[in-house]
Amino acid sequence: MRVLLTGSNGQVGFCLKEQLTDEKAATLLALDKTQLDITNREAVNAVVNKFKPTIIINAAAYTAVDKAEDDVEQCFAINRDGPLYLAQAAQRIDASILHISTDYVFEGNKLNEYVESDSTNPQGVYGESKLAGELAVAEACHKHIILRTAWVFGENGNNFVKTMLRLGAMREKLSVVGDQFGGPTYAGDIAHALLCIAKKITQETQIKYGIYHYSGLPHVSWCEFAEVIFNNAMHQGYLSNNIELESITTDQYPTPARRPNNSRLNTSKIYKHFSITASDWKKVLNNLAAYTG
Repeated sequence: MRVLLTGSNGQVGFCLKEQLTDEKAATLLALDKTQLDITNREAVNAVVNKFKPTIIINAAAYTAVDKAEDDVEQCFAINRDGPLYLAQAAQRIDASILHISTDYVFEGNKLNEYVESDSTNPQGVYGESKLAGELAVAEACHKHIILRTAWVFGENGNNFVKTMLRLGAMREKLSVVGDQFGGPTYAGDIAHALLCIAKKITQETQIKYGIYHYSGLPHVSWCEFAEVIFNNAMHQGYLSNNIELESITTDQYPTPARRPNNSRLNTSKIYKHFSITASDWKKVLNNLAAYTG
């Protein structure tokens, strides 16, 4: 398979680049935002026409959720227009496109897990732009996989795990939101899931294209996630003192963009069609060395 990877320096893109580089059956062209501006239709077409990928994996995204509220045009350019241009290019050469989306497409008030067929209702610019990107990709390219995920963390880039470890080294007490729930998801596991899907597309003809959910288990609150991080940090010697955690409400920690209270994604569909299991985020936290540099 010939894979064009965009956003190769992001959390998921970085892991994908590493995993695809080790994949003997793959010819990889991995580009970051300085090498390919996906909001430039002509640039996208030039790269696709020259490289002729069989699979495009779009890991490029505007992810500054709060900043997006004031940076609407750029957010939509990256999260809607860029994916559209990539999908249109994929359609022209009969390639497949794998596109990463988010739990923010939902309102976040459902009592149980979200399934792929649930109604979307984003509550902010970021979620609106990502939903627009989903719709654009689905309409432009028949052979599409849209992978919704949530609460992503990894060794590369900024994320909740790194923030907690940094703050934990500086403070003895922290207040963390305890009424938002979701599944922490390791970026390396998202990359592995996308690689498994790409391999299946390459090897088989009967592929169930469409939207899939992929995230971690067990589901927890942000405060519970922080507790696991700090417990592991203590056991592994990265923290010398116990951190006193206070669970607070969303209302006590106001942000420009509203966060979903429920980000729990049901992952049974991706297991049924691709035999991909949920991210085991607790296992990943058994080795925090890569997050403490």
